[in-house]
Amino acid sequence: MIGPQDVWVALALGIFFFGAKKLPELSRSVGQALSEFKKGMAGPEADPPPAPPRDDAEATPPKPEERAPR
Repeated sequence: MIGPQDVWVALALGIFFFGAKKLPELSRSVGQALSEFKKGMAGPEADPPPAPPRDDAEATPPKPEERAPR
């Protein structure tokens, strides 16, 4: 079991190896990685629905003769 003393030792080692400036950035990236892992383990039912398809008129750029003059 992890006790308070273990947390303090781990925090001190983290500051020693990574520095005080990098520690919040490192913990933020670990938290994001854990949340992505949990989403992946939940399966496809937790994924948002796919975006509806766009119209062809919106997806293709206008032809040169259809553009406004400069």
